[in-house]
Order: sequence, then C-alpha cells, then structure tokens
Amino acid sequence: MPLALLALAVGAFGVGTTEFVVMGLLPEIAGDYGVSIPTAGLLVTGYALGVVIGAPLLTVLGNRVSRKKMLMALMGLFVLGNLVSALAPSFELMLAGRVIASLAHGSFFGIGSVVAAGLVAPDKKAGAIATMFTGLTVANIVGVPLGTFIGQAVGWRTTFALVAALGVIGLLGIARLVPAMPRPEGTRLRRELKAFRNPQVLLAMAMTVLGFGGVFAAITYIAPMMTHAAGYSDGAVTWLLVLFGVGMFLGNLLGGHFADRALMPLLYATLGGLAVVLALFTVTAHHKVLAAITILLVGALGFATVPPLQKRVLDQAHGAPTLASAVNIGAFNLGNALAAWLGGLVIAAGLGYTAPNWVGAVLAAAALLLALWSAALERRGPAKGAEADPSGTDRAGRDRAAGVTASASAPAPVHVHH
Repeated sequence: MPLALLALAVGAFGVGTTEFVVMGLLPEIAGDYGVSIPTAGLLVTGYALGVVIGAPLLTVLGNRVSRKKMLMALMGLFVLGNLVSALAPSFELMLAGRVIASLAHGSFFGIGSVVAAGLVAPDKKAGAIATMFTGLTVANIVGVPLGTFIGQAVGWRTTFALVAALGVIGLLGIARLVPAMPRPEGTRLRRELKAFRNPQVLLAMAMTVLGFGGVFAAITYIAPMMTHAAGYSDGAVTWLLVLFGVGMFLGNLLGGHFADRALMPLLYATLGGLAVVLALFTVTAHHKVLAAITILLVGALGFATVPPLQKRVLDQAHGAPTLASAVNIGAFNLGNALAAWLGGLVIAAGLGYTAPNWVGAVLAAAALLLALWSAALERRGPAKGAEADPSGTDRAGRDRAAGVTASASAPAPVHVHH
C-alpha cells in the first residue's frame, strides 16, 4: 500500500476523534461554561448538522480544483475549527468551532476515498479505501478514549489542541505523500440529482438517519448516564468508550462480511436487535457489568448497519452514486443531530439520564419498519426512477429483493462510517 494512504488514515483518525470525543467530555465542558448537559449536547448536534451541509456542498465544489489541493484545504479547515474550539472563551464560540471543523468531515471522506482508490491497481481499490477508513475505526478505539482521559486529567481544551495538531500532521502528510492529480471533470449535477427521484434511495437514507440516530441518542449522554445511573467514576468513562469503539469495530466487520450476501436480512436483524438492546439499556444502565455489556452491543449492532446502508444507497443510485453517497454521509450525521437533540429534550424534561435510550429504541424500530417497507416495494417491481439493465429487466433489483446484490452491478462493500 502506498505511503499516501497513511497520510489519509491520519486525517481520518483526527476527524473521527474530534467527532466522538466531545461525548466523553460533556460534563467538563458544561461545567466550564456554566451550561446544562442538554445544552452542551448541542456540540454534538451542531457538528452533525455541519456535516449534513458540508458533505454535498464541498463535494461538488471540490470538483473545481485538484483533489490533492482540496484535501489539503479540508484539513486546514479542520485544524481551524479545532483551534477555535480549544481557545473559545464562550460556549457560542465553542459551538462555532465545532461547526467549522464539521464542514470538512463528509467531503474529506468522499474525496479521500476517490484518491485512495486511484493510488492502487483496480483489484485493490476496496482495500485501499478500507485502509484509509481504518483511521476512523482506530479513532473510536484509541483516539476517543485517550482524548477523554487527557481532557479529564489536564483539561478538555488540551484535547482539542492535540486534535488540531493531528490535523496539521495529516495536512503535511497529504502535501508530502499524496501525488498531484489532475482536476476531475465537472460533475453533471443534473444526472446526480436524478438519483434522488428513486424512492428506494430516499428510503435508504431515511433508514440511515433513524438507524444510526438510535445509537447517538444513547451514546451522546453516555458520560452522565454512566456516572449518575450506573455509578461509574468519571475516569471509567474512558474504558467504557473503548468498549464502544471495540463494538463499532466488530460491527463493521460483521456488516461488511454479510452486506453482499444478505443485505436486507442483515438490516432486519441489526436494526431489530438495536431497538431491543436500546430499550433494555434503560434497565441495564443501572448495573455496572450489564451497562458495559450493553454499550459493547450498541456499538456492534449500530455500526453493523453502516456498510449495508451505504451499499444500499450506492446500489440504488444507478449510474450517479457520487452525490448520493456524500448525502448519505450527511444522513448519518443528520440522525446524530436529531437523536442528540431529542435525547437532550427528554433529559431536560426531567425524565432522567436513561430516557434517551427510549428515544434511541423508537428511532431504531422506525428504521426497521422502513426497511420492511422498502423490501415490500421492491418486491412489487422496479422503483420509479431506477434504471433498467440493457435487457430491459432490473436484474439487480430482483437480486436485492432476495437480500443479495449482483456483483457486476455494484461496487465492493467498504467498511466505512460517516
């Protein structure tokens, strides 16, 4: 694998760390600014909404310059946002810094995937993209817990300063190691937008919003939930986040392994299991051992939905997957923002720190209903707006209805997250 992939993986590590580390530091940030925990949760909501806006917008604008220059600009934006967060004298400026950093998130992964695939032979493209996204996976196992520990021991501002330094390393690595690439041809926006006429694309994105949103409803408030309900110390939140990261890693492997073989059955199992586990979390959150096991399961079941949902969008957005893929990355974060906001509402209403788990269970159950509806529509025939194959039949559609995808009609699954 080219060394350029290491530079991309470092950037992905930094982006993944800054996205999730704030959840382990909510009590410290809220205390320093004198705001409530639900108000501090807006730092998660604001970041997620920034990804929703930035992913499609900067992906389209990125086609006007070389990909290497765009990646460097995105890392520069990421560094700026984290520096603003580290130095912010007020909560409002802290939130602004989170939004600035988030604008680079979706476009970095979208353009970075194209660059990674272009660095290797055709039969190694999926492996190259997966190597880049390894940075995101490792961030949830190492970066987020370590950042939480440093933030609790030295101060949360130090954590964001270190993340900004990671961004600088990633930027320098991209400048030094990623080869210059010609500016891509202009995107045919009308063709890309046509993919959104397919109801199955919209349903897949709605499943993305609700499914992973269920995870964020609970995990956003994991620090106060575990310290108040389960009785853990503040320091224990670090290794609980390690457990969550391990669960995400295992779920990613599970989802990637079965996404090609039985995509829809996999979604039924993971979304249904996630709804059940989140509902049980309202009870297990009061017991240390059971809470730890549940956190692992939430990470595994939640992230097992990511490869099949991303692949579902790519399969359904026939011939024009670029913008749809970027928008789906935004959809993950739209779910994160919605869930964090709803979780804050139920806590503010006096229902307790475990109440967001019920919100998550309802969201996951709603995603399961959409998956069943999508499959029922698919069994009736090709969706309006879908493109048929040259023989006049939608062979891929029939295969997908059976829970598999024709290998000739879809890209290999990539174990990724938003």
